[in-house]
Amino acid sequence: MLDKTLDFAANIVLFYEEFSKQNKDTTIVKQLLGSATSIGANLNEAIYGNSKADFISKLHICLKETSESIYWLKLLHKTNTIDNRANDLIEQAEEIKRILISSINTAKGNKSI
Repeated sequence: MLDKTLDFAANIVLFYEEFSKQNKDTTIVKQLLGSATSIGANLNEAIYGNSKADFISKLHICLKETSESIYWLKLLHKTNTIDNRANDLIEQAEEIKRILISSINTAKGNKSI
């Protein structure tokens, strides 16, 4: 999971760098950059959490940041700001989201979030 979140963040950073060279308005892409890179950072914090509750709380933050990233990617795609590469990035984020939901449910003892 750490590798997946790091790969996703790296792909977003590379996308951001390329996008910012070609476009003047990077407001939405900066939002995406922040949320996407936050996922792995919070996952790293979760691993070293002080308690099970802290671990679960950090996973919820990861889930929120993943959902936000998906939103920004879909918005960029819907406004034709980015090409079909958005689909690959969205699929990466959706996979992370599914894993996070499963991890949260497992940590909570299989109680649905």
